[in-house]
Amino acid sequence: MCQVDEEYNGQLDHRVTPRVSKKCVKCKENTTVLIIRAGDAFCRGCFKEYFIHKFRAMLGKNRVIFPGEKVLLAVSGGPASSSMLSQVQEGLSRDAPKKLRFVPGIIYIDEGGASGQSMEERKRAVAQLESVFRATNYHYHIVHLEQVLSLPSSVLEAGSSATEKPQTGSSYKAAVDHFIPTRKNQNQHPDLSVENAQSLLSNLSMQEVQNGVTSPITHEHTQALQRLFASVRTPTAKEDLLHTLRQHLILHTARTQGYTKVMMGDSCSRLAIKLLSNISLGRGASLATDTGFSDPRHGDVVIVRPMRDYSSKEIAYYNRMFDIPSVFIPGLDSKAQDKASIQRLTESFVTKLQTDFPSTVSTIYRTSEKLHTACPPQNTNTQLSAKCLLCVCALDTKLGESHYQCTKMASHHGNVLYSLNKNTCHFVLKQTVDLKSLLCYSCRLTIKDMTALDALPQYILSEAERRRSQMREEISEFLLDEEENEAIPRVNGS
Repeated sequence: MCQVDEEYNGQLDHRVTPRVSKKCVKCKENTTVLIIRAGDAFCRGCFKEYFIHKFRAMLGKNRVIFPGEKVLLAVSGGPASSSMLSQVQEGLSRDAPKKLRFVPGIIYIDEGGASGQSMEERKRAVAQLESVFRATNYHYHIVHLEQVLSLPSSVLEAGSSATEKPQTGSSYKAAVDHFIPTRKNQNQHPDLSVENAQSLLSNLSMQEVQNGVTSPITHEHTQALQRLFASVRTPTAKEDLLHTLRQHLILHTARTQGYTKVMMGDSCSRLAIKLLSNISLGRGASLATDTGFSDPRHGDVVIVRPMRDYSSKEIAYYNRMFDIPSVFIPGLDSKAQDKASIQRLTESFVTKLQTDFPSTVSTIYRTSEKLHTACPPQNTNTQLSAKCLLCVCALDTKLGESHYQCTKMASHHGNVLYSLNKNTCHFVLKQTVDLKSLLCYSCRLTIKDMTALDALPQYILSEAERRRSQMREEISEFLLDEEENEAIPRVNGS
């Protein structure tokens, strides 16, 4: 038993703090300037080489982006997307040993109307980002979130498969063989080169460059957008709806401007948070596409995430050391409490856990790499009724049961009127379109938190009505007309 005045023969063991080498672990010569993880101490030059190589390796390993393709970079002004833009500039520079072979463009979604920013604050943020975009000499698009109210319903339809490339072949090697002679022809005619064309486009005004993509917004548009988000009761549903509308705007811009790939700046830390929050939101069936390198759900436009191997710590170090410009823009969840929404709570949980256990994010991230969807690959032949109206993910693996429930719900909420003159059956829907049968589980929860569905953008309501009309046409052959009804023998004179 321990005594107060007990004497110890041996000395107490003290925790030995591991010593960090003062030399770079890669070159073994230069002095260490930063430590990414325990044992990963880099000098300035080796860290830059390591950072650039990781970006190139991610693109080279997957080979989703073909030479000569137009790629749209989604830049929000944050550290991750700004670093992604810097890596693309580095890969397309003349000094790069292995240059990237795609044609980049930039898009920024101004979400100030949803987060309550004043018009002066929004203009100031756009001006700061425009100065960064102009320095790249890339074609860029400034799109306001209010423009989602005037999108066509075709944005919710899947286009032709992005893997079908008759001009270059379906393989990456065939695309390279097609790109090399085209590049040689451009080198013989420098006036027609892509670089000079991009330089000329950068000198034009924004209205001329974007060919009508960006249109001036009015106070009425902003008020309509604010009414839409005011009709959503919970912050969780607001953030989910904002993400959906943002994706629709990016997808529409990519299609109208001829982009076949969209680069997102999701880092490893962000994807780890997204993985857990999506499970909590009921998006477990689409985790593989939501967190994977490529997301081909839209068909003609594929979303890629080349920054998914970088932690937020690595990105912060790189941006600080090499002066990568970034712009802080308040969002919908800025200054929100930890328990304000599921997304914010998950972010706080993962961040605090990462502080005490540094392998938390990497463990969650490696788990996401092993996920595969149980649904069959979605292509142009996949019926729209089998996809969610908002997020375009698969509704259910049991399509027959889903169709039955959809038909049953439509019959329950509709009023069937019999016309004595035309002897036909008319199906009249309620004024408020019921979207539940057209949505996945998570999007149903988002719509459930809305007080008024008529505040939704018109393209969503129009597409919902179109899908219901198509569904009624599919089941019309199973309905009995009056002649067939009279031919049925009556029992007991009834």
